[in-house]
Amino acid sequence: MSETPHIDIDYVAKLARINLTNDEKAKFSNQLDSILGYIEKLNELNTDEVEPTAHPHEVFNVWQEDVVKSEMSVEKALSNAPKQRQNMVVVPKVVE
Repeated sequence: MSETPHIDIDYVAKLARINLTNDEKAKFSNQLDSILGYIEKLNELNTDEVEPTAHPHEVFNVWQEDVVKSEMSVEKALSNAPKQRQNMVVVPKVVE
């Protein structure tokens, strides 16, 4: 088995845009190292005869028939919106 790569937890936290304490960094770094070690162990298995799958079981699309029902009023649709303007939901800007 090859040596398990070490996780740069500061880099991962930056990508995830989360702030971690030093204790959290140590804890999560150990946990991620363990996960990678387990994946390395799985890589030792011979899967030559195993067909690739996305799910362990067959997946069937169970769609409800698309039926038009009574419409909701604009007022009711916006009743739980934290902010609204001109019959629209106002959301925070996400593009810098």
